[in-house]
Amino acid sequence: MKLIDKLKETKKTLFSFEILPPLKGRNIQDIYKVIDELIEFNPMNINVTYHQQEVVYKELENGFIEKKTVRKRPGTVAIAAAINYKYKDTIVVPHIICGGFNKSETEDALIDLSFLSINNLLVLRGDPPANYKYFKPEKDGHAYANELIGQIMRMNQGIYCDEELKNTKKTRFSVGVAGYPEKHNEAPNIEQDIFYLKQKIDAGAEYIVTQMFFDNQKYIDFVKLCRNAGIEVPIIPGIKPLTKKADLSIIPQIFHVEIPFELTKELLQTKNDDDFRKVGQEWTVYQSKELIKFGVPEIHYFTVSKSENIKEIVKKAF
Repeated sequence: MKLIDKLKETKKTLFSFEILPPLKGRNIQDIYKVIDELIEFNPMNINVTYHQQEVVYKELENGFIEKKTVRKRPGTVAIAAAINYKYKDTIVVPHIICGGFNKSETEDALIDLSFLSINNLLVLRGDPPANYKYFKPEKDGHAYANELIGQIMRMNQGIYCDEELKNTKKTRFSVGVAGYPEKHNEAPNIEQDIFYLKQKIDAGAEYIVTQMFFDNQKYIDFVKLCRNAGIEVPIIPGIKPLTKKADLSIIPQIFHVEIPFELTKELLQTKNDDDFRKVGQEWTVYQSKELIKFGVPEIHYFTVSKSENIKEIVKKAF
């Protein structure tokens, strides 16, 4: 089942969310607990994020530099397979990123996903690892998402890294990509960012999931700009509730998005994190209802693998 087909045929706004793979040492039950809380609302798809492992470089007494992994998450392929097996009526969408992989390693992951009949992907370049200012591709890896999409589309034609490989099978991947209503922080302006987005669509992507935003007008304006640029694919808004006071400074810094003054003023008047969470929740409900009226194909919630807030929001909005 392809997500794009569901997006095109639906007559009402769908609901989806994403989860983070648990840190190394935890198990699949942590993920099942989150999904079980939300499965009653019939999510159309569950996305599984991918993050590069975090490393630090330590100088040894002999003067050599040691590369040490300090944070690692289990493989997205295995987690996607577990979710796909347990929740058969829900589409699972693993994230595939450029960072940390060369083309051969990417191909291996895609072969595994195809074997498991997991054919929906969200393709991203990925952020630089922690402590790095700039993204740097692996040797013989992809520098941009459109290049990675090109590799996937070639596999859909039965063309692999080794073009002389015998008995190859055509894969059936359907690809979504990220879009940025307030532009990607590395783009010089929104017009150039949409130019790059169009390259991803032209490479074979079939839908867009946006970065979080807190002002729906940003999404509406973004859709208009995309349509004017000839991008006709479904554009799914991604939204996230604010949950703690630290979010007011952390989220704009990390994700390069604005928090509206009206919302900020109300949040600053809260006395504790519980009150803050309630205000953030109500704002997300308001956003959701307005987006549903606007006729969006689906609303995608960034849960950070926590279900309580999203459960209340979906209950009130849908």
